[in-house]
Parts: sequence; C-alpha cells; structure tokens
Amino acid sequence: MLWGPNTEAARAIVDEALQHVRCTCNFNWTFIALLAFVMCAYVPKIKSKDWDSIGAALGLYGIHWLCEIANAVFCHIYGYGMWHVTQSSTTFILLIGVAWELSMMFSTAGFTIDVMPEDKNAKILGINNRIVYVMTMAIGFSLFEIFLAGTPSFQWVWPFWGALPVCITVYIPFFVAAVLGHDLQGKAKKIFLGAIWGQVALALAILIPLGII
Repeated sequence: MLWGPNTEAARAIVDEALQHVRCTCNFNWTFIALLAFVMCAYVPKIKSKDWDSIGAALGLYGIHWLCEIANAVFCHIYGYGMWHVTQSSTTFILLIGVAWELSMMFSTAGFTIDVMPEDKNAKILGINNRIVYVMTMAIGFSLFEIFLAGTPSFQWVWPFWGALPVCITVYIPFFVAAVLGHDLQGKAKKIFLGAIWGQVALALAILIPLGII
C-alpha cells in the first residue's frame, strides 16, 4: 500500500480508534517492560557521559512528538489525521498517530547514529556520511511503514498521504534532528534540544486540556 485507501472501511477503523486515545482499557504489563528497556538503553549512555548519542536520541524523539502533535491538530480540524494507530495491538494510544510501543521505539531510534563515523565530514561512497545516514534511515523507515499501513494496527486515510510524503515530511526531519542533536556542541546543542522540547511541552500543556489533541 503506497497511499491511503480513502475507503469507508478505513475510516470506520479510525473512528473506533479515536474513541481509545489515552484509554487504559488495553493496558497490560508490557507497557512497564518497554519503559524498563528504554531506561536500560539510556543508563549506559548517561553513565559514560555520551551526550552526543543522547542528543541524537532526544533530537529525533522531540521531532517525533512535534509531528504527532501536528497530526493530531490536523485530525481535529479535518476529522482524520494523516496516520492513525488503532487499539488492536497496543497497550496505550498516546496521540491519534502514536501508540506507546511506537513511541518507545522512537525514543531510542536516534542511537542508530552510533553506526556512523565520529567524523561528521567523513564520506561513504563519496557522499557525506551524515547524508547517507539520514537518507538510508528515512527511506528504510518509510518502506517499513508501507507494511504497517497494510495491517489493522496502522491506518493511512487520505489518498494524498503515503510512503513518499511520510519520508519527506516526517522521517527526513527525524534523522536530520538526530544528526544535529549529535553533532552540535556546547550551547548550540542545549539551545537546539531546549527549543524542540520547549515547543513539545507548551503544545501538550495547551492542546490536551483544550481537547484538541
């Protein structure tokens, strides 16, 4: 599935899923286990003071939250978001497009930059390694999302939304943020991450109580 099916069946699945946002009816203990695994991923990084890897992870995760907030706002305005998760295979839906399991995965996805050379100017097949990283990861995640969109757990609705736009508008920004969170140093890193997470905190504090997301 390369594009949203734009069918009544897909919309019916999404309509039901919208009733389960932040509902605890599907809760089970894997919720806690996944949180523990994420903590186990961060603790060694913190202990070794690997702030660059942590910066990459937090940069990507922050942009993930901004994209999910934007998707939820779009849904509030137009009735459906660009993407939706359903209650069929999650313990908890955080926002309309992200389940707990997906969010925990994205909280550590930025650590993948560790496979790249420390030298941000080094080249792979004549191309800057950071560009290789961003494009490889963005395309890979977008292709996997095609599979997800064909399952009951993940739904694209709009016919103009699919693998190409999600690659350009979501996954490329994710991994660019990971690169910046990793490579920026000192005050620049703090400003970059602070700006992202400040926007996330402000948006959640305003939009959730208003019932917009």
